[in-house]
Amino acid sequence: MKIVCTNRKAWHDYHILETFEAGISLLGTEVKSLRNSKANLKEGFVKIEDRQAFLFGCHISKYSCGNRTNHEPTRTRKLLLHRKEIDRLERKVKEKGLTIIPLKLYFKNNKAKLEIAVAKGKRLYDKRETIKRRIAQEEAERALKEGKRQNY
Repeated sequence: MKIVCTNRKAWHDYHILETFEAGISLLGTEVKSLRNSKANLKEGFVKIEDRQAFLFGCHISKYSCGNRTNHEPTRTRKLLLHRKEIDRLERKVKEKGLTIIPLKLYFKNNKAKLEIAVAKGKRLYDKRETIKRRIAQEEAERALKEGKRQNY
């Protein structure tokens, strides 16, 4: 599995509740651009329209060796999911405050895959709490490491 790009900001801004793996319908120049790791998921989101899932706002740069048939960088892309998964996602999104966001774009068996998640937005105090918890964890690990060094 070759990871093309990740949406690290998603873990900071959202509580991730459930993840799904979806195929993604791409053009040839988009695949070539992805193989060069030229993508950005930061502004991306998934919307379900007419019982089909679509990825909006994801930026895949134009292929450098492409000609007039090059793709539009921020075009809407169709996600390939099973009907049951789409219905389940649609039910979840209708709940208050839940959204679908992309987490990771990668190649699996030479096919482009997108990891998407049902997520709930964090409030400001949740973000601060997460930062405090991470800092405390790092300090504890550092103290353990120092303790091990002194024993030798």
